[in-house]
Amino acid sequence: MRDARRIAAYGVLTDAAGRVLLTRSSALSDVPGTWYLPGGGVEQGEPPADAVIREFAEETGLAVAVDGLRAVTADVLAIPARDQLLHTDRILYDVRLLGGDLRDEPVGTTDLARWVPRTELAGLPLMPFVADTLGLPSTPPRVRADLPPGAPAPAPPPVRPTSGQRFAAYGYATDPDGRVLLSRIAPGYPGAGRWHLPGGGTDHGEQPAAALARELTEETGQRGTVGALLDVSSEHDPNALGPEGYPIDWHAVRVLYRVIVREPSVPTVTEVGGSTDAAAWFPADRLVDLPVTGAVQAALHAAVRRDR
Repeated sequence: MRDARRIAAYGVLTDAAGRVLLTRSSALSDVPGTWYLPGGGVEQGEPPADAVIREFAEETGLAVAVDGLRAVTADVLAIPARDQLLHTDRILYDVRLLGGDLRDEPVGTTDLARWVPRTELAGLPLMPFVADTLGLPSTPPRVRADLPPGAPAPAPPPVRPTSGQRFAAYGYATDPDGRVLLSRIAPGYPGAGRWHLPGGGTDHGEQPAAALARELTEETGQRGTVGALLDVSSEHDPNALGPEGYPIDWHAVRVLYRVIVREPSVPTVTEVGGSTDAAAWFPADRLVDLPVTGAVQAALHAAVRRDR
């Protein structure tokens, strides 16, 4: 089976009685009868938090606001009928109810929206990431053996895609002296010469925190502890130039973690021919004098917000 990827976002909503709002997959889904948190695929160019609000309205009829980032995870599901090993990067938010009347999705990949008491959760066939989020044991979902009704036959991926999404993990890494670890973008890459956060794209089947730990070693030679989530950002460039040199509608989703390097050493770029040509530790007060990317500035603001 061929590797495939998607990015999805979901919301956790509970009521005053402690019930959790869930949706059930319909016969149009690859896993009919399986229960999810409201949410779904992030559309091209769409910020993940906006995707949650849109999906809530479509699947449940409710209007919600995003209160905060809860978790980021990834999983791989084999779908033989589509000839796919589908890797899904899942972003989970805490949301609050603004209004609306609960209803089922008229026609779509869900057919039921329901407030579920905590005592009934264990008896439902939950998607593994939902069970993990709710602190319950997880089991693999039942995948249908055929394609859903009306689904087109699987097509091979295009040789030259016109659009693409990339999921990446980056770290705001500091040492015991408060120095910040940065990597410099190599010539030939967008932003060449600017100092950036260590990190990069996640591999198929790889959890984002594990990807960041790998990238940290490849780009800087450091070993760190990946800690709290700081932020998730989204950047859309419909006129980007792809690595193969042709135009592409490009959408990048980046998750940002706090990283602690307890035993720092002289940074060394171990990855040959990659997008990083140097790495260094900098006192935090020196960052204002450096040519840094917007991601570094966003990380500083996110770290300050979290430390308040």
